[in-house]
Amino acid sequence: MALIGPGTKGVVIAAANSAFRRAGLGSGEGQSPLIQHLGDRLSQFLASDNDREEFSWEFGSAVDCRHFRVVLARRSAKSTHCFITLTDHTGELRTERNLRREMMTDSLTGLPNRASFSERLEERISAGGGATRYAVLVIDLDRFSRVNACMGSMAGDELLITVARRVKGALRAVDVLARTGGDEFGILLTLEQGAGEADQVAQRIETALASPFRMSDFEIRVACSIGIAFGSDEIDDPEDLIRHAQFAVKRSKASGHAERYQTLAFDAERAAFGIETELRRAIEQGGLRLTYQPICDLASGRIVAFESLARWTGENGQEYSPNDFIPVAEESGLIVPLGRWALNEAARTLREWDIRAGGGCGVKFAVNLSAIQLHRDDVAPAVESALMAHRLAGSRFTLELTESALIMDPQRVADTMHALKQLGTTLAMDDFGTGYSNLAYLQKLPIDVLKIDRSFVTGMLADRDKIAIVRAILSLAQALGLDTTAEGIETNELAQTLTALGCTFGQGYAYARPLEADAAYDFLMASNT
Repeated sequence: MALIGPGTKGVVIAAANSAFRRAGLGSGEGQSPLIQHLGDRLSQFLASDNDREEFSWEFGSAVDCRHFRVVLARRSAKSTHCFITLTDHTGELRTERNLRREMMTDSLTGLPNRASFSERLEERISAGGGATRYAVLVIDLDRFSRVNACMGSMAGDELLITVARRVKGALRAVDVLARTGGDEFGILLTLEQGAGEADQVAQRIETALASPFRMSDFEIRVACSIGIAFGSDEIDDPEDLIRHAQFAVKRSKASGHAERYQTLAFDAERAAFGIETELRRAIEQGGLRLTYQPICDLASGRIVAFESLARWTGENGQEYSPNDFIPVAEESGLIVPLGRWALNEAARTLREWDIRAGGGCGVKFAVNLSAIQLHRDDVAPAVESALMAHRLAGSRFTLELTESALIMDPQRVADTMHALKQLGTTLAMDDFGTGYSNLAYLQKLPIDVLKIDRSFVTGMLADRDKIAIVRAILSLAQALGLDTTAEGIETNELAQTLTALGCTFGQGYAYARPLEADAAYDFLMASNT
């Protein structure tokens, strides 16, 4: 503490205690750093009518800076002198800054962490001055988990440190590199020559990581996926920009090269997320239904089966196409409860038809099995449960699966198919010829029916190549003792041609579009009487 007042050349220190002098703040006008740095402000206070003033003051060099809280207080209302009290907060501020530095720094690489990266990006957004002059790059290391799994976490940490160094070397001093996740890095990129500069930086990073990393006795090649999102005047939240770059990373994983964020693709992804949320409620609350498309015996003209097809009308009355909600269900895992619901609903409807027909309606139902469903669910017990719950024989069900289902887990699918066959069900390979066709599957697996995809059937009469493909499929099926079903029959002429070629069954608009349950039953009764 000190007592200050006006002097002949400004402010002077009239008196000071020992702590003030030990702090190096001086005891006289000529040698006091306090007077040198704060003389004008002190003079203004003494000349004013204020009784008290408080402010912060930093004193010293950047290396050894000291931080004081300064309080000015008059001895009395009319006094020309005042007391000045300085409280040293240097230790507290240094501790606070050190803690903040630790909280904002990744402990492994020494880079800024996710919180720090978001803060710096927010500062850049707030600064404005041309949104297109900066971009965010997100780098995701592909298959990094294999390093941890095979070589241990220590090796994984060493690899991350080395990757960080290489990426840092591919950047300029003005760019900010941060570790934003386990094997994810973020870059705040300053664009000095336009948007194309982001692509150039991405290429430099890919080149820097192309050389193998030597760890112990192994050479490890690290590939990466890079997503780029550019600043925009419409974006004021740093997390939005980071999320856009992360979404571009997903596209990069599919394409194999750096990808820019595309608004339309992001909007489609958000729409799919909205569909997932609403679809989950629809499954839980019974908001879906099955429609039924007849399958005709081409030789006799009788209806022998119906393919059950899921349909969904959303809460807002919008009719969703299966092409929209089935992929969402498969990606989200909702295909498991959706598939179980379809099995039970088809079995319930078939049982009702048997009762209405007075003992048996004379047809079977076909239910589609998704490749994801076969991989994630115990399908055979689910089918058995549906059959038992509605007192139906297994022969009343045809279960359709695609060629892609056989690729994901051949042994598991084979075991499932044999289990389904033991229940007495018919097994059909749907969309045959459009996927990965391994003819050995047809010989080893208990497949009963090949369904010829509509892409080969539609317009077949005017296309020699399609006729040749259909003829080949029919010959193959005949050699293996399999029945065949042609999809997409739209004219009687096409049906007659397929019959002459030896096709067993047919379905398509020439017979009927998918029908609601009651309409399908009426159609069956009218067609087969």
